[in-house]
Amino acid sequence: MNDYDIAIVGGGLVGASLAVALANTPLRVILIEASVPPAMLPSWDERCIALNDATQRIFSDYGIWSALAADAEPITATHISEQGRFGTTRFSADEAGLPALGYNVPLRAIGTALMNTLGTLPNVRRLCPGRVTGIATDARRAQLTVEIDGATQVITAGLVAAADGAQSALRGLLGISAEVRDYAQHAIVSAVQLSRPHQGVAYERFTPDGPLALIPKPGNSASLVWTTPAAAVETRLAWSDAEYLAAAQSSFGGRLGRFTALGARRAYPLARVMSEQLTAPRTVLIGNAAQSLHPVAAQGFNLGLRDVAALAEALTGGADPGAAAVLDRYEAARQRDRSRVGNLTDTMVRTFSNRIPGLTQLRHLGLIAVDLLPPLRAAVLRQHLGHLGLPSRLRQTQLAPAVVEVEE
Repeated sequence: MNDYDIAIVGGGLVGASLAVALANTPLRVILIEASVPPAMLPSWDERCIALNDATQRIFSDYGIWSALAADAEPITATHISEQGRFGTTRFSADEAGLPALGYNVPLRAIGTALMNTLGTLPNVRRLCPGRVTGIATDARRAQLTVEIDGATQVITAGLVAAADGAQSALRGLLGISAEVRDYAQHAIVSAVQLSRPHQGVAYERFTPDGPLALIPKPGNSASLVWTTPAAAVETRLAWSDAEYLAAAQSSFGGRLGRFTALGARRAYPLARVMSEQLTAPRTVLIGNAAQSLHPVAAQGFNLGLRDVAALAEALTGGADPGAAAVLDRYEAARQRDRSRVGNLTDTMVRTFSNRIPGLTQLRHLGLIAVDLLPPLRAAVLRQHLGHLGLPSRLRQTQLAPAVVEVEE
């Protein structure tokens, strides 16, 4: 039987998270993924993702966090600065009344935990590989045409959730347009070994070319994300490890001593892709299919997981998961958070990459203001933690007064 309550198109971290979020519901779920993910083995330089406090709460609520905790490196503080200027902004877990502001977690660990959990869920079927080639909707159901091993199947569902990435094929099939802003930058992602302990501090260092981030990993190592102008990517990838380390060290400075070893480098083009719609008849967009952001401040996946939490909450208690009222409830719940984070990351990128005379001093004063003015500081920290977009039931843990004074 190929009829389900929910069909999730895209089996990556966001899509799989939604399937897990629906585990304790009577909903029948199918998760459709076009490609088999490659096997990933643990290594000191494996790719990680920074999860904020809101994401940690969501994964805890879904029973996933216990499987991630052993691999999760706590981020106990953040340090934001601009190359060539003295102004800085610092946040700590102590001032937020939390054990950590967030955690740096290997993608491998998150993927493994989600797949292992999916394998135990009787209400979830996983179809991989399966490529959606068509969609049609009527008043009661959505109908997906799915290509599987050269054959075609038709799958029907009350609701289709598009979680198939920034270049969402399903968004294209629905005829939904997206605003695309090419930043003419790439993120070169790698890892470095450090001569000094990082002590759990994550660094965001703004340079004329774009931000350079160092995020704690176990031991004296850190994820290194270096934003690079598109014209310089091939040159930097061609550098020897020694040349790359020296250039990165020059941009970052000596706060963590010397960079002593470099992991594998991978480059990813950066663009802002904002879907013009979050919903269509019997369809909802989540994660990168709804919005794909610049990695500055590590907001993208965390925002996508809040999409998951909001959708899972909107689906509770409803007989028809694709009803217009459900879709309206989801869209209303996500618009403010989505707009706020999308504008924040875009503004940060364009402001700190701009070399207009006089703007440097304004940026410098802005960093100082965030560090010294309590109301502004509280607002920025609360956004940093991701709490403003959380479902209310996950925002109940007591926080330090400096954080809770700013409400949504």
